[in-house]
Amino acid sequence: MKVASGFGVWIAASFMVLLVVVQAYLIYRQSFIAAKAVNVTDAQLKRAFRTGAITSIGPVVAIFIVMVGLMSVIGAPMAWMRLAVIGAAPTELTAAQVGAEAVGVTFGGADYDLHAMAASWWTMAINGVGWLLIVGLFAHRLEDVRQKIGGGDVAWLGVLSSAAMIGAFGFLSGRNIVARGGPLIASVAGGIAMVILLQIAKKVPAIKEYSLGLAMLAAMAVATLLK
Repeated sequence: MKVASGFGVWIAASFMVLLVVVQAYLIYRQSFIAAKAVNVTDAQLKRAFRTGAITSIGPVVAIFIVMVGLMSVIGAPMAWMRLAVIGAAPTELTAAQVGAEAVGVTFGGADYDLHAMAASWWTMAINGVGWLLIVGLFAHRLEDVRQKIGGGDVAWLGVLSSAAMIGAFGFLSGRNIVARGGPLIASVAGGIAMVILLQIAKKVPAIKEYSLGLAMLAAMAVATLLK
């Protein structure tokens, strides 16, 4: 832990986190430039950013909990860096465990030494390389693919995009349903909370932008109480 939380590791991790902060700022700035081209007002943008910030509270709580656990095994700077860059807490935890098992030790166990920790670090890094490369090399081409599939039909593109989102979130929710227990309770509670909040939003429109974040918090609270 002395090595894992050393000053040199903090410096190395800081470069990656700083890069994420710079990217976020550039995207934030670019959004205002692009908004003018599609007649989106600054007020609408600010409302969207506020909604996104509030919605992120639920996932961030879960990530923070996992980060605390990772910090106790692989050190604070590496846990901070990995979850700042990737943000997929279960994936990072699984990768760290796989790295430890690859060298024949128990993750966080008494035999978890520097060699095993290095294996965890490398596994976490290599595990994240694939999708980062795909995004960097091909993300700018995805809109062209979407346009070709949609054939330029605006209505069909809207249906296609909506179907893709429903499929993605359905897949994620499906895993929770199959897992049963806490994940199933959270999915059901979150769905019910979302329906209720959207009904309330019809009378109190101001609550609509907070509905997803509130539904997530409600789902976690109910799952914690009932699982």
